Amino acid sequence: MKLSDFDFDLPEVLIATRPARPRSAARLLVAEGDAMRDLHVYDLVKVLRPGDRLVLNDTRVIPARLSGARTRESGQGPVTARIEVTLMEPAPVGRWRAMARPLRKLRPGERIVFSEALSAEVVERGPEDVTLAFNLEGEAFEAALAEAGAMPLPPYIAARRAADAQDRDDYQTVWATRPGAVAAPTASLHFDPPLLQALAGRGVLFTHVTLHVGAGTFLPVKVDDVEDHKMHAEWGEVTETAAAEINSTRAAGGRIIPVGTTALRLIESAAAPDGTVHPWQGETDIFIRPGYRFRVADGLMTNFHLPKSTLMMLVSALMGTDRIRRLYAHAIKTGYRFFSYGDASLLVPEDETRHGQVAERQHRGGAPA
Repeated sequence: MKLSDFDFDLPEVLIATRPARPRSAARLLVAEGDAMRDLHVYDLVKVLRPGDRLVLNDTRVIPARLSGARTRESGQGPVTARIEVTLMEPAPVGRWRAMARPLRKLRPGERIVFSEALSAEVVERGPEDVTLAFNLEGEAFEAALAEAGAMPLPPYIAARRAADAQDRDDYQTVWATRPGAVAAPTASLHFDPPLLQALAGRGVLFTHVTLHVGAGTFLPVKVDDVEDHKMHAEWGEVTETAAAEINSTRAAGGRIIPVGTTALRLIESAAAPDGTVHPWQGETDIFIRPGYRFRVADGLMTNFHLPKSTLMMLVSALMGTDRIRRLYAHAIKTGYRFFSYGDASLLVPEDETRHGQVAERQHRGGAPA
């Protein structure tokens, strides 16, 4: 497979810089096999079935974008340089890996001051990032970061406007509880309390898992042969309770539908070959591309993704490359908004084989598939 297989032309006018209001008013392209329907996110109540289980990523985005200064002594006195930092992921001993601009102006041992309360020492400078040791830890660090930092909007939004106070709410899911992400699980941004309540009333079930989305999610694929691409690793957890809920729904013949590619990648990492999900914690660098056999996910709710991205490869693996091309051509033609603040899709390959096997085995008194 070549990288060009996942390319398409997207008019810039379709790149969303603000979300729909209310959240659930975003458009929803429902694709069940070859059939397509143009709906809205609030129509999920009519689309999902009682007994379906949505898997939700409860990670919380931290205000990971920081602006600071480092001071260096010279023959003419102190020289100060502005440094822009975006935290990428935690490192051992309370440190953080981060992207920095300009990277070349940093040396190990130098101190970057972000606010009166928050500063960091450069521990190591690599070819593409730095390792920082902050002066605070735990709740004190979180409080200082909340005051000094800005939400880390994706590059395609940040290039068009700066993050502002509204993004602290917009770029966070309504169920976010576990701080650690530097990018939002954006398909989840479409849910609001009235929709969640309506879905629960419909008999739709919910399971929370955690995958701390890293800044690597925005890194471009740089190889022509996608088989040579190395995924970035992200930390995640599927609790014993979450695994039991998913397995129970599968045994009953319900569909497992992750909300977002992060939730999908996590539960696929935690699933055995037979689809049984086990409690799991650690880093995953699973790379889902055409040819991948899905173990547990029966569908996916997700936004519209960047050309030539690993997420385009993931949705192509789920629905088929030709089908995804048709879906995206329809979305562009009919004006769907793309990327993190854009509209959504519900992708169901319409393979009911596993559920038929489950029902048959239950009828015979056998073990669930």
